[in-house]
Formats: sequence, C-alpha cells, structure tokens
Amino acid sequence: MVSGTDHTPDPNVYAMMDVLCPMHVVLDASGHIVHAGPTLRKLLKDASPIGARFNELFEVKRPHIDGTMALMLARAGTKLHLQLRGPQRTDLIGVLVAFPPGGTLGPAGGAMINLSFGISVVDAVRDFALTSSDFAATDLTIELLYLVEAKTAAMDASRTLNLRLQGAMIAAEEKAYTDTLTGLKNRRALDYVLGRLLEGEHDFALIQLDLDFFKAVNDTMGHAAGDHVLNDVARILVEETRADDIVARVGGDEFVLVLPRLTDAHRVHDIASRMIERLERPIPFAGQMCRISGSAGSALSCDYAQPSRSQMMEDADIALYAAKRAGRGRHVRYTPALRQDGGPEGRS
Repeated sequence: MVSGTDHTPDPNVYAMMDVLCPMHVVLDASGHIVHAGPTLRKLLKDASPIGARFNELFEVKRPHIDGTMALMLARAGTKLHLQLRGPQRTDLIGVLVAFPPGGTLGPAGGAMINLSFGISVVDAVRDFALTSSDFAATDLTIELLYLVEAKTAAMDASRTLNLRLQGAMIAAEEKAYTDTLTGLKNRRALDYVLGRLLEGEHDFALIQLDLDFFKAVNDTMGHAAGDHVLNDVARILVEETRADDIVARVGGDEFVLVLPRLTDAHRVHDIASRMIERLERPIPFAGQMCRISGSAGSALSCDYAQPSRSQMMEDADIALYAAKRAGRGRHVRYTPALRQDGGPEGRS
C-alpha cells in the first residue's frame, strides 16, 4: 500500500520529468513507487510499477543497499548500479536525488531516481523494441545508436565486399591453375603441387603420359575431334585416379599425374596399364571412331636420396620414350639403365 504524502506534487512536474528523463522513478518516503517515466513503464511491460516497492522491481548491485529508504537516501548523488528483476535481468545505472521537504516537486521524504542503460543500451534496444521516442531528445544514446547502426552497416558491407573479393581471388587463382579445355590442372598447378610435396618430404609417384596417334586424329578429322578426344582422355584419367591425385595437362597431348603417398611400383604399373587399356577403346565423334593409345613413364620419389622436380620429370620422360620405343601403348618405370638406351624419339 502506498504511504501518504505531506504535499501533493504538481502534475505538471511529472509531465516535465516524463519528457526530460523518461526512465525515472519517483519514490515516497516508504520506498514505494508513485510515478514512473514512460520508457521505464515500457521495460516493465504488463507489470504496473505504481504501488510496488522499489526493491521488488530493482536490485541495487553496487553499492550494496538492502533496499530501505533511509539507506538509499544516504546514497543520494551516488552512482548506483542496478539490475531489473525479471526474466531479462537488464543492467541499469542510476542516480538518486532526494526531494526537498515542504516542496511540490515530489513526496516529502521521497526521492527521484533517474535511470540509464549505460553500455547495455544496444541489448536493451533489441530486447524491449525501443525507439528514439523512448529517450530524451538530448540523450546521447540516440547518437550512439546511430553510430552503432552505421558501424554495423559498414561492417556488413565490408564483410560482403571481402567475401566477394575473396571469391573473385579464389576464382582467379583457380582459373590460373586450370587447363581451359579439359578442366584439369595445368603446368603451373603441377609445379606448385610438386613443390609442396618435395618441400614437405612426402613420397609420391609421378607418371608422364603421352597420347599415341593423336596427331592423326587432328590431321584427318579436324581439331574439333581432337578437342573431343582430349576431353574424353581427361575424364578417363580422373576416373582411374583417387580424389586427391593430381591430373594435369601440360601440353597438347601430354599429361602428368601425381599420386601422393604411392610408393609401390606394382600399383603404379597397374594404374598406368589400366588407363592405357581404356585409352585404346575407340572414341566416337560425329559418326566416326577416333582411335588413339597412350604411352607412359613413371618415377617414384622414394627411389631418390634427395628427389627434385626437374630430375623426376626428366627420368619419367626417359621412361616414357622407352615405352614408345618398345612399341607404344605401354608403361615403363624409370631405371638408371634406361639412360644407356639412347635419346628419345619423336612423338606422334
């Protein structure tokens, strides 16, 4: 029950307070709420503050006060740290001013407490759906909210731009490492992969593969048929390798495969032979059959004390030419003895 007052405050005073400090609360001498500003009433939602004791709706966190009016009046002019009781437990700051005795500003022996959100204002605006009309026109909170909104919008725009730039950079890098005709990796990508493997001292197998009789397809059936064959070859090589293997087109009909962690010569031979067997199957194009084959040479990084990119590429190339000299359509693994068999022959 609200205690009586010695004087009746002028209603116009409360109306002025509602405009100048819409988050104030007026207490009588017993600590009961006799008036609350419009924004504070909005925070309390359906709970009417009039008639309730102040410490029933608010908890004074610092300085510690047990809620008696005498102790609160003793802290007049001191910054109070409070928390709204209820589900959301919103943090507030406030200052208490005692009403002068015998006046018409407020209940005798009572006080007014002006409240603010402090640094929790952004959360409060979201939680209670506050707008600029819920703050005094001179309150810097409005400018702060505009700055927060502008900063958020700027950060969102910057994040969007960065994502676009990152996507464009990734696309550009992907394009720079991709063969435009077949979609395989290109020589630049191959050099990068080999560099990373060698730098990390990871073992791998390297296979060089050339198409046999490809020039005849281009000469007799045209470049459209040749492009069709190259795309079909790319598909076959990808299908016959693992997801983390690298298949690169490094020349017109020249391909290089990098097989990480593969050091078993027999497995390498089986993979190369299986690819060559599939390449020998006729490829249909415009009602005709394109007939090619493939020759392959391989080198294993585990066969070298200190493997290098140039050495392995050269040795795989020597093995490739050995396969061509032996009749094409086959795979040969590099051994030092191949260097005694003479230089490479022309490709076709």
